[in-house]
Amino acid sequence: MSLADQMKFRDREMVPRALVRAMFGLMALSIALVAYAQISDHPNTGVLIEAPVVESRSVTLSPRGLGTYDIFEGGTLIASSDDDLGGFYGVIGRVLERRRIVHGADPALPVDVVRRENGHIAILDPHTEFTIELIGYGADNIAAFARLLD
Repeated sequence: MSLADQMKFRDREMVPRALVRAMFGLMALSIALVAYAQISDHPNTGVLIEAPVVESRSVTLSPRGLGTYDIFEGGTLIASSDDDLGGFYGVIGRVLERRRIVHGADPALPVDVVRRENGHIAILDPHTEFTIELIGYGADNIAAFARLLD
């Protein structure tokens, strides 16, 4: 068969018709399930419930060099991303810094590191109304911020 003949039939059915129908069927089923849940007032599942705060500490994350952050409380250095297992401070520091730039807030303002009633650790930025719930970031990363409360 010549190349011209091969090209005529090549693009005819790259994706089988049954697969395309199945894909659209799954989309329609998903939309129907969501619509049913909304219409029937089915309670949301898998939604984070913010437990009450039992302990809080106001700290300032201050950048120092490329990706390095120092953590101050009232002008006193209490931790640094250079500390053992403290690299996550830099990650959160960059997130908060970017968020504050976008919202036009002063990056030098403090954030609150809180322990909730259920034991979860969170970072609350009241200046941008931003909350970082430290769930699923790894035990060492969560422990870095938990140490700030101990």
